[in-house]
Amino acid sequence: MGSLRTLRAAGAGDLADRIEAMDHGGYDPSVWEAPDRWLGAETLRFGERGLRVVPTPGHTKGHVVFLDEERGLVFSGDHVLPHITPSIGFELAEPGGRPLADYLDSLRLMTRYADARLLPAHGPVADSTHTRVDELLTHHDERLARSLAALGENTLDAHAVARRLAWTRRAVPFAELSAFNQMLAINETAATPVASRPPTSSRSSAPRATGEPSAARR
Repeated sequence: MGSLRTLRAAGAGDLADRIEAMDHGGYDPSVWEAPDRWLGAETLRFGERGLRVVPTPGHTKGHVVFLDEERGLVFSGDHVLPHITPSIGFELAEPGGRPLADYLDSLRLMTRYADARLLPAHGPVADSTHTRVDELLTHHDERLARSLAALGENTLDAHAVARRLAWTRRAVPFAELSAFNQMLAINETAATPVASRPPTSSRSSAPRATGEPSAARR
C-alpha cells in the first residue's frame, strides 16, 4: 500500500505497523476492477447536451471535473470542495509522484474557464467556483509557510514536521488525531516539499496542460 510505504519513508514506521495491523473490515483491493477507460480532456455527448471533461489530478491521479458550459455549472467532485480540502498524498509513493503540486496546478486550471456555479461531491452548492479556488490557493500558501516554519534549519522527516503542526480548522494537535488521520497528515506533509514553488495564489501562474488530508481539512 503506497500510503504505508510513504509513512515508513517519512519516519513513521511504528504508525505504519499499527495501521497495517488494524481490522479493515475485510477490504480487498483486488476485487476492484479498473474502469473501461480513463477519461481525458474531451467532451461527452448526451443527446444535444455536452459535458467538458477536465482532468484535475491531485486528490487522485484520475480525478476529473465536468463542466456544463452552456448552463454555467461545474461538477467538481472532490477537487473543489466548499468547506474542506481533499486528502492529498495517497499516491506519493509512486515513482515521480507529486500530488500536491498536481493539485495546485489543477486548481489554477479551473480559473482558465469561465466562472460557474459549484456543484461539489461534498457540501453545499456555491455560486462561484473561482472564489473557492482562490480561497484554497491562499490556504495552501499559508499551510506551506507554516510547514516551512516547522521545518526550521534542521533536516527533519515528514513525521517530525507533521507533529509540529496543528490539523483541521479546529487546530487539533497531531497527537490527538486518530491513527488514520495521522497517516493522512504525514502523507500530505511528505507531499509538501515536492510542491514547493513561488506563491500559488496568483492566477497569472500558468498551469500545466494536464490538468489536506481529512485530518487537515480546512
